Amino acid sequence: MFPNRLSRRLTLTALRWSAVSRTCPPSCLSTLSNCFLQNQTARNKDGFHSESAVLRGALCSQCRFKSRPRETQRRSFSLSGANVVNSAPAHVQPYLRLMRLDKPIGTWLLYLPCTWSIALAAEPGCLPDVGMLALFGTGALLMRGAGCTINDMWDKDFDKQVARTACRPIASGEISRMQALVFLGGQLSLALCVLLCLNYYSIALGASSLSLVITYPLMKRITYWPQLVLGLTFNWGALLGWAAVKGSCDWSVCLPLYFSGVMWTLVYDTIYAHQDKEDDVKVGVKSAALMFQERTKLWLSGFTVAMLSGLVVAGVSAEQTLPYYVALSAVAVHLARQIYTVDINKAEDCWKQFSSNRNLGLLLFLGIVAGNLLKESKEI
Repeated sequence: MFPNRLSRRLTLTALRWSAVSRTCPPSCLSTLSNCFLQNQTARNKDGFHSESAVLRGALCSQCRFKSRPRETQRRSFSLSGANVVNSAPAHVQPYLRLMRLDKPIGTWLLYLPCTWSIALAAEPGCLPDVGMLALFGTGALLMRGAGCTINDMWDKDFDKQVARTACRPIASGEISRMQALVFLGGQLSLALCVLLCLNYYSIALGASSLSLVITYPLMKRITYWPQLVLGLTFNWGALLGWAAVKGSCDWSVCLPLYFSGVMWTLVYDTIYAHQDKEDDVKVGVKSAALMFQERTKLWLSGFTVAMLSGLVVAGVSAEQTLPYYVALSAVAVHLARQIYTVDINKAEDCWKQFSSNRNLGLLLFLGIVAGNLLKESKEI
């Protein structure tokens, strides 16, 4: 007992010394200690405390980056989100991490339903409007950042109690709620500028989604279906993309596409939620992962069938051609493999399967584009 306590004290001392000696921001010091204490019961395969692993897990992304030799920092630079954040000025990094710029998968998952809708709305034989795709990409980046800021403002006290989220900027004290509110105002103002580039119908449709963006983070407190509300929020672009191109929604295409997107979100975000199910129980929040438990794969299979059915209906309504349905078959195989192979009790595997949905969304987008291009040859 005494050696374990002594070991923890020495490790905490080393942690603080390491942070100071490597110019870790002062605001991170308490966060590092808290992260270590929350993870101090972690054990390795032999049943002993793995202090070095815990220490590495406690370091925030900024500190981990600064702990590397400078030459390694220069050599490892790439255009990945994490490296872009780590290369930014130190006082800017917490805001970039607040909007999850270091984890772009969420932006992709928000953006992809927009690309599906824009591509379906393109004229037969034509590529989708590149300018519109770029505009929606900018909007997705800003609105995902705004959503994460709202989420972290609501969940500050919860995030402090969860190992994976304890180092987030608001929970750790790097950014105050007032600073986050000002930053949120800036993101929403820029997103409004993007929205105002669209037609009046699209402006009204886009503005109507703001209530979902604001209230989604509260759903985990009151229902086991927060993933459903996230799906309604994240797939609004399936409606907005078509309206931006055509001037209004064709509901025979947009509704089944939107429905399919919601079902897709239920698949990937339920897998994502399994990462935090133990912490969710301790904190007292709800999720589909907690409700489904060992029946998760059965539920995910049902959501997959519903998603694919909706995509077939949308394709028929949009008069899609063979490449679309070939891509749809590949999407079905991808989802089947994802559901069959995921280990819902292993956080690393849940994250891997969750992240693979970007490729799934891109595959469907390419199928829509190819199917639309083939329409020209049929008309000639």
